[in-house]
Amino acid sequence: MTVYTLLGPDGRPYDSDRPGLVGGHRRMRIYGRLDCPAALRALARGGYAAHRVFFADEHTAIAAGYRPCAVCCRIAYREWRARHPD
Repeated sequence: MTVYTLLGPDGRPYDSDRPGLVGGHRRMRIYGRLDCPAALRALARGGYAAHRVFFADEHTAIAAGYRPCAVCCRIAYREWRARHPD
């Protein structure tokens, strides 16, 4: 059986028998789709994989304090940005 390491709503890792549906970047605290073009480009450059994390779903990523990706989650990002102006 394959075991996947996911982050929970508290941001702590746990083992799961199911893969995560959402990926993220630990340092930037961003989450997005697993097929996100920006994440795939970053992975291809090689500097992203060490900080890659996975979540069971979008709600868990948000609860852990991650924000939506501006590339693959445009609508969610716009909504998040409206609530978090700089």
